[in-house]
Amino acid sequence: MKRIAVLTSGGDSPGMNPAIRAVVRTAVAHGVEVFGVQRGYQGLIDGAIEEMSARSVSGIIHHGGTILRTARCKEFMTAEGRTKAAERLRGLGIEGLVVIGGDGSYRGAYDLWEEQQIACVGIPGTIDNDIGGTEYTIGFDTALNTAMEGIDRLRDTAASHDRIFFVEVMGRHSGFIAMYSGLAGGAEAILAPENVTNIPALVEDLREMSRRGKTSMIVVVAEGDDAGNAFTIADKVAEISEFKDVRVSVLGHVQRGGTPTAFDRVLALRMGAAAVEALLAGASGVMIVMENNHIGQRPLQDAWNTCNCYDPDLFRVSRLLSV
Repeated sequence: MKRIAVLTSGGDSPGMNPAIRAVVRTAVAHGVEVFGVQRGYQGLIDGAIEEMSARSVSGIIHHGGTILRTARCKEFMTAEGRTKAAERLRGLGIEGLVVIGGDGSYRGAYDLWEEQQIACVGIPGTIDNDIGGTEYTIGFDTALNTAMEGIDRLRDTAASHDRIFFVEVMGRHSGFIAMYSGLAGGAEAILAPENVTNIPALVEDLREMSRRGKTSMIVVVAEGDDAGNAFTIADKVAEISEFKDVRVSVLGHVQRGGTPTAFDRVLALRMGAAAVEALLAGASGVMIVMENNHIGQRPLQDAWNTCNCYDPDLFRVSRLLSV
């Protein structure tokens, strides 16, 4: 394999730039030409593909976001769109593609491989940590620390005003950010999609903590919680209880930006190098994963056919420590 390409797709995540850097420099080190695709699959269809060098990725390791940018692409969801994308790659003599993104990006890579026989390897880049088959995704640790810092700051205000704060964090349908940031931030309650949320039971928990002397409380809510968003849940609590003076804070997309942590940088560098070497070894239709601190490979289908879930015992621990 003499030429490969790399793209970022879906939502951006801190650590994508270190992953791009690792892909480019590993390819160069192996004497392989490497091309960057702008704006994900949309750029692939449009032909926004440029050759990169080791100098192309200088000074990006500490930046959030992605220098290749990213976009959603409805056209790529069609067979015609994927055919056009494959023709763009073949026209440049590109034999392999590294896709950095989440499960939606992986589905696109899988279809490109299955239908067009373009060798594809995926790197998990998403703050949600919801890719089956890997313990960690690039960006999760940074987003977690950003959320934790937000919770720490809000606790100061909650304590100053004797208030309950409902803090909504990202994660899509996964409660990883909510659980880990809630535990790390000492939240009094954590609501996540993995557990059914019982509003009356939550109110009783808040009452019990109030009876024990707590004058301010933090409730962390995952955006995908079954009971609704933080505003909805806060309104329901106020409606059926004496807790009327509540506040809601949605941390939002600030969790997707910022300087990647050391953990995310090292993970991205390891996975980027492994992705290129997997292509050069003849692998395709696989994703790079971390299992037990080891970098390995799994079929792309594992991203959506298996589930990456945190230890359910963390719910018990969180309740144990909220007294």
